[in-house]
Amino acid sequence: MLRISASTVRDRWPLFTGALLTVSLGVALVQSSVLVLLSTGEPKIPPGTSGRTAEQIREGYVGAATLLGMATPLAMFLAVFIVGSTFAFAVEQRRKDLALLRMLGGSRPQLVRLLLGEAFLLGLAGSVVGILLGVPGTWLQARLLVGIGLLPSGFSPRWSAGVLLMSPGVGISVAIFGVLSASYRAARVRPLDALRGAPRATRVMTVGRWLSGVSSLALTILMISAGHGADLLGALLFGMAVSIFGSIALSALSPLAVPLVGRALGTVLRTGVLGELAQANLRDAVRRSASTAAPVIVLVGLLIGLTGALNSLARATGADLERLTAADLVVTSKGAAAARIPEIPGVAVASPQSPVEMSVTSRHRIEGRSYRQTRYSGITAVDATAYRRTHRLTLRSGSLDALHGRTIAIGPQLAAEGVRNGDVTARIGSRKLKLRIVARLPEVLENGSDNFLVPRELVPAEMLADAPTETLVQVAPGTSPQAVATRIRGARLGEVRTLRQWADARVADQQRGTTGIMSVLMGMSGLYAAIAVINAVVIAAAERRTEFAVARATGLTRAQVVRMAVIESAAVTFIGLTLGSLVAAGALAGFFPKMQGVRVLAVPWNLLGLLTVVFLALSAVAAALTTMAATRPSPTALVAARD
Repeated sequence: MLRISASTVRDRWPLFTGALLTVSLGVALVQSSVLVLLSTGEPKIPPGTSGRTAEQIREGYVGAATLLGMATPLAMFLAVFIVGSTFAFAVEQRRKDLALLRMLGGSRPQLVRLLLGEAFLLGLAGSVVGILLGVPGTWLQARLLVGIGLLPSGFSPRWSAGVLLMSPGVGISVAIFGVLSASYRAARVRPLDALRGAPRATRVMTVGRWLSGVSSLALTILMISAGHGADLLGALLFGMAVSIFGSIALSALSPLAVPLVGRALGTVLRTGVLGELAQANLRDAVRRSASTAAPVIVLVGLLIGLTGALNSLARATGADLERLTAADLVVTSKGAAAARIPEIPGVAVASPQSPVEMSVTSRHRIEGRSYRQTRYSGITAVDATAYRRTHRLTLRSGSLDALHGRTIAIGPQLAAEGVRNGDVTARIGSRKLKLRIVARLPEVLENGSDNFLVPRELVPAEMLADAPTETLVQVAPGTSPQAVATRIRGARLGEVRTLRQWADARVADQQRGTTGIMSVLMGMSGLYAAIAVINAVVIAAAERRTEFAVARATGLTRAQVVRMAVIESAAVTFIGLTLGSLVAAGALAGFFPKMQGVRVLAVPWNLLGLLTVVFLALSAVAAALTTMAATRPSPTALVAARD
């Protein structure tokens, strides 16, 4: 049986090209991710590195591991999904051949073994190609993580011979799992289908499709309802889940959804003969249309939903910063320059905030477990009186009035970390001090907010003078903030921004790593979807030679047949974009209400427009090229061969 599988793969290789590329890319991505992940297990801290820099390096390694942990399962999911949809479509195109095998005595288990044998060979070949692609892929992935700032510039991934065993396992598993459903469905083919002049139309909506589609759709609707009443973090989590399950639901139900949306396009398509023919093909060739639209649905639902959710959270974070900060201007400078800002005419309050090089060791207690932890970053020296006047905060406990001398306040980042009351040990240079906790600040939305606040008098003056400082400035009543900003710039005391500009820049800085993560996921997902769309168009055109010949024999020119195929392909892609956007809208529904009077919903229109243009162009070009190739032979010869 394996020999027959090998012959099939060799003779009908165009049917398997897309699946082979998908498996190869999946193996390459998983292999490179695992190699980089193994290399990030033990962060290499250069000798002489300060504690603060070392902590930042460790946090970068954790971020890189998080990214790889997200990318690898997504790659596996997309690979299995696309291989499955590709094989399902390819098996349907081979229905007559499979029926002939049944007529010659082949049993259903033998047909299953035949298709699984093809999948095994496909997975094996894809693993070989994937292992080779994974070598430069590892280097490229490491450079990408260095470029977005998660890993240090000297990072170098190391090779592990274990991937030579893992990669074939991944490739063969992806191929086998992708083909299982299609193989069992193909085993139910009837022997008499071999005697028919055309493949017998089969039921596209199988029991498995109904179960997965309806259950995923019900779960999606439930999560949309729950996310609409959740807080922002809850809306983010529900939005991510809706993107995944909603994409699965509409892709499984695409044989129903695509013709339904196609009818809505009828008013546009029926304006000409070619458009009317394209709509008829949309309505009749349900499996072909669904196979083309499904990857687009998944791509748009995932990318627009996830990107929009993260952008909405970023906008909410910026709004939260503006709401909690009572200042007109923010000046970025060194500590020495910040000390002169109160002398500027028109400045009513100047609140300097300086991250300082020191360590703080505190005791934590979470879920009955007690431990000590030392932190080197997120320790900010403040003037307690000015800080209180420039921040609208309701403390969890204590008072900032007592933040003087050998005291410390627990910052927003550690508000829920269970820092115990009692002695906190700080080390500033060669000095070791015991500090008393006097206040606990509330949690905020900003990722990377302060861990601890310490009084400025606790820090040596020379350390404060060199520390990068942000000074929140309130101008005197009746004074123009622009005039005060001009005076500060004239005195060359630092960069001056409005509160909104500062909040936007701070959020953008915190979101830089997230932007890098989404860039990786977008590139990977887009490549998978492009392969799936092109593969579906190529397979369909290869099997429509006789259909195109009949159309030409009835009076259409070759150019008209090509235009009809392009219109049909573009319409299917547009339907996929529409259904994917519907999934994304459900994912973003939880961000629609206003937060503190600010609309936080951020729809990535530019990304949606880019995906629309790219995939419409991609499907149109693929349809045009494959149809031109399919219509190259004489239509008379093809029609006669059919008869």
